[in-house]
Amino acid sequence: MDSTRPVHIGRQAIYDARGQVAAYELLFRDGPGANHATVRDSAATSRVIVEAFTAFGIEELVGDKPCFVNLTREFLVGGLPLPFPPGRVGLELMPGMRVDDELVAAAAALTEQGHRLAIDGFTGDPATSRLLPHVHYVKVDMLTGDRHTIARLVDQCRRIPRIRLVAQRVESCELLELANRLRFELFQGHVLSRPHLITTHALNPTRLARMRLLAELAADDVDLDLAVAGIERDPALAVRILRGVNAAANGLKQPVSSIVQAVVLLGIPQVRQWATLMMVADLADGDESLLTDVVVRARMCQTVAERRGSADGATAFTVGLLSGIGDLLGAPATALTDQLPLTADVAEAVTHGRGDLGAVLRDVRGYQHGGAGDLGEDLLAALRWTNASLTAPEPAAR
Repeated sequence: MDSTRPVHIGRQAIYDARGQVAAYELLFRDGPGANHATVRDSAATSRVIVEAFTAFGIEELVGDKPCFVNLTREFLVGGLPLPFPPGRVGLELMPGMRVDDELVAAAAALTEQGHRLAIDGFTGDPATSRLLPHVHYVKVDMLTGDRHTIARLVDQCRRIPRIRLVAQRVESCELLELANRLRFELFQGHVLSRPHLITTHALNPTRLARMRLLAELAADDVDLDLAVAGIERDPALAVRILRGVNAAANGLKQPVSSIVQAVVLLGIPQVRQWATLMMVADLADGDESLLTDVVVRARMCQTVAERRGSADGATAFTVGLLSGIGDLLGAPATALTDQLPLTADVAEAVTHGRGDLGAVLRDVRGYQHGGAGDLGEDLLAALRWTNASLTAPEPAAR
């Protein structure tokens, strides 16, 4: 099995009345040839969120534009976490969702928190109309009715001044002209642009280790050292945590030099949310042996740095971890480091092997590839630590 997997996401532009891109909708895609979503459930929603914000990086997908993601009832009423703060992402309520007092209360609470909600495929039915006071966008399907029906829906929404109307499924020039006459603010459909499939590669997660980490994070009194150790043993999650620090939606934009620093900046609750969502989104197992090799390299870098006294051990661990992940992805080191909020010494060590950290990495990598050196004891120690960490019933302390 390959330790990386292709990650696909659909992106469709939403335009304003001037024909400029105003936002994007992010869509689940399960393969490189998929033109439409084959499923629209919580797992699909989780994958869109996780992959948009971590496997790709949200700026990579939408730049400085807002984006919309479809959400299921589980997200809205609190069964699954939203791992981003209000403002950047529009929460799109999927058609056919059961609207009851619980959902209306949840929508009101999310709006009060600053989230922006959208109704997808609004038909004017009494149940869904209960949500109108709590949303900022309403999407009207231009293919579902005649001109008079669509005009009636527009008039109904205009009674709430803050609602912006989105003409959805604008599939012909005639429908675009109708949407303009009815003064829709935003436009989405094939006559303007079709969804664009974007693909990258992400590491397959180690499920067992992540389950242990979730158990650790769920404790009333989380042991930070154990939590960080669990993240360090999960290369895919470690990269996602680092990218989470750099996400514009978090407002942090602060360079970090180690996993522990990233966890402290994000906070245990958000780390727990990312780990939970990744468990929901996992659809394939990783190659344990290859992922273990990455952790061994990281642990060796930490051990060598501490033994020599030449660099901080936690920072050296991060350098080794990122180096190993870059090798697995088969991409230039800069393709990874450019997307992460790394301090200059860490980035230089990973990309160019410079500085004290770079010297440690060069020696460890060379020894792993059969080169000479006196790192035999360091390798054995790293193997013992990694094997104990990945097979022990409970997460092992560092």
